[in-house]
Amino acid sequence: MTGKVMPDDIYHGGDLDRARARWGEPDGGWLDLSTGINPEPYPVDGAEGADFASLPQPVACEKLMAAAAAYYGVPDPALVVPAPGTQAVIQWLPRLCPPGPVAINGPTYGGYTEPWRAAGHGVTMALDLAHATENAATVILANPNNPDGRRVQPAELGRVAKTLAARGGRLIVDEAFADTEPALSAASLTGTDGLVILRSFGKFFGLAGLRLGFALAPADLAMALRGALGPWAVSGPALAIGTKALADRSWIAATRARLGEGRANLDDMLVGAGLKIIGGTDLFRLVEDEAAPDLFQHLGHAGIFARHFTERPHWLRFGLPPTAGVPRLEAALKAWRQGVFR
Repeated sequence: MTGKVMPDDIYHGGDLDRARARWGEPDGGWLDLSTGINPEPYPVDGAEGADFASLPQPVACEKLMAAAAAYYGVPDPALVVPAPGTQAVIQWLPRLCPPGPVAINGPTYGGYTEPWRAAGHGVTMALDLAHATENAATVILANPNNPDGRRVQPAELGRVAKTLAARGGRLIVDEAFADTEPALSAASLTGTDGLVILRSFGKFFGLAGLRLGFALAPADLAMALRGALGPWAVSGPALAIGTKALADRSWIAATRARLGEGRANLDDMLVGAGLKIIGGTDLFRLVEDEAAPDLFQHLGHAGIFARHFTERPHWLRFGLPPTAGVPRLEAALKAWRQGVFR
């Protein structure tokens, strides 16, 4: 049989309400592998609780900007704009740019398109970066890309940004998954005309619910974006936790190593189940299989939520499972390999 996938593309992953509507609530709760979020988050000990009681202070924001600049390699903290998640920046940027043609280097995250269209920009999809830059005023890409892990080297991104800036355009690079590959980041080029970089805090640090992200941008756009977001854009707890985490070099190094090991273990499980890995990062893996809709259904019945793609039904993306969830995924994949479908 062919399992029916959900009717709408879940471009952001993590939509467990939709999973529950389809399969109910499993006895052991859901094992959510539909996102690329670190399953073992940065430890929060509760010491930041006092930050809930008062308005965020400018000095705390400046400390976060300095910590982010040091961590990402940005030459000037003033070019760092903290935001309540990078999605907020994605929503605001189209309103701060003159309407014009926008090219999105896809296939990629589906949340870029609608904000640009809603702000009056014409949006097209381009399968390669060279084609994207031909006529667009704004080019958007993720690096590494979600979901296939496609990568572009920083020097090439700098060249593209200069080409676009020469005609009044800009390159927006979403580095949401670059924390595990810091050499891939173009953050050191921040301040270059026409280059805007988005950085997610929640994915690598495993605290997506904290809603913290950053835009790294030239001074004029950084000022405009900061004004658009308004005062107190980032909560007090997010300021405190973000500042502490971004400066915790030992945890960051250990986490990069652990995620690399977890990715290798996940690869072994997926290949052992007869699946073909076609891309990804240390936070997620993308597989291709003609029976992917059936596997998606099988996993759902087992209380495991993977990430399917309506327009590419042969693809499935798997986030890293937490340590406690590994036996459950192994059992489900073993049953799949043995032809025991649910």
